[in-house]
Amino acid sequence: MDKLLNQNLFLSFYGDDFTGSTDTMESLALNGIRTALFLNAPTDAEVRDFQLKKTWAENRDLQAFGVAGISRSLRTDQMEEELAPIFESLKAIKTDFFHYKVCSTFDSSPEIGSIGFATELAYKYFPSSYIPLIVGAPFLNRFSVFGNLYARVDGITYRLDRHPTMSRHPVTPMQESDLRLHLGKQTNRKIELMDLFALEKSFEQRQKIFKELNLKNGEILLFDTLSMDHLINVGEQIIRNAQKDSCQLIIGASSAEHALSLYLQKSRKLIKPDHPVSPGKSDQIIALSGSCAPTTGKQIDWALQKEFEGIRIDTVKLVNPELSEEEEQRVMVISLKALERGKSIIIYTAKGPDDPAIEETKKEMSKLGLKDESTGMLLGAVEGNILKRILTKAGKIRTVICGGDTSGHASKALGIYALEILMPIAPGSPLCIVHSRNELFDGLEIALKGGQNGAYNYIESIRAGRNIMI
Repeated sequence: MDKLLNQNLFLSFYGDDFTGSTDTMESLALNGIRTALFLNAPTDAEVRDFQLKKTWAENRDLQAFGVAGISRSLRTDQMEEELAPIFESLKAIKTDFFHYKVCSTFDSSPEIGSIGFATELAYKYFPSSYIPLIVGAPFLNRFSVFGNLYARVDGITYRLDRHPTMSRHPVTPMQESDLRLHLGKQTNRKIELMDLFALEKSFEQRQKIFKELNLKNGEILLFDTLSMDHLINVGEQIIRNAQKDSCQLIIGASSAEHALSLYLQKSRKLIKPDHPVSPGKSDQIIALSGSCAPTTGKQIDWALQKEFEGIRIDTVKLVNPELSEEEEQRVMVISLKALERGKSIIIYTAKGPDDPAIEETKKEMSKLGLKDESTGMLLGAVEGNILKRILTKAGKIRTVICGGDTSGHASKALGIYALEILMPIAPGSPLCIVHSRNELFDGLEIALKGGQNGAYNYIESIRAGRNIMI
């Protein structure tokens, strides 16, 4: 393995949802760091023996790896049950950095997906003199400015507490854009800021500011990020202040990987490769959406205009144990018939946040005595089973899954143990290759897309094998 810094392995990460995890893998791989994403915590031997199926680099072994998780949708007691054994496993695999990867919209609350709680837990396994926090991701239209988080959608930049989706998130609505205040409700750790003015200074001047902050015992340093140039300086700050004899803990979005990679490229320790070649057009694909984001709603509409056969899942039936199997069977039969006719299909639960099915499903959940926050997990598990049954019958058809919870549960249903990037399609949502011990799914081409990621023609671009990033 090629060494980038101190250890044989450069970085390990845990992604708090599946689509964010593929985003992180993409950030590393496209910048020249050979990376795989595991669905469960691997052993040291599994990481070191792993070989990529396709790569544009000469070597096929790994320099970095991650574990795709679901902690963003969990209560804190569930988070500890999920994270503690994974952190214990990853601690045993020596890397220079461990990154707890969160969404660039900082989805969290003190009760659900608590980033503060995850930070406390990660610090027990990866104690660090200070903890860098990087959330702004300009390549995803996310910006951290004087500690406040902004996101751009449809050409308009919103402060996150006024964002049309995040301010209305059904589980973790963003009511505060100042990340220090938002995170401060989840942890008692001191949180300092290196703002835009500081980041535009020389390294020596930044280092003086850094030392004056006198961070210690795992106190948190939030970095502003408005431009890619800021990310390079953030990467330099982190790498040149990283712990030399132990793993450095980082919290944040996939901008952390960009920051580290860009600085390594600038310092000539890493060469960015050419983009991989497209696998070409697929005659038909399967799209499965459990997202209610407006972006995904537009993508569904576009796919339907492109002669995809639309198959709406009746989520009211799906959450009802007495009706769920019947609905699964109905969707599977319709899907297989459409595929037999040569059609591409899109199976979906809703078209955007105002779809009447969302409120109807909430009412049914209430009637059944189920909590709203369990909706994503419940629907995702059933949707994953539907996809597994379809692919088992239809074979390896290129697949795209929209929505973090849906992607996580569908991937587990397919028995996937690892993914590698095949080609970029849109920022944070690459087309991947499946590693599976089940021949039915090994080598399957799949994309896992966050609800807000991608342009209106994303799903059609998966079918075309067309990179819409360039």
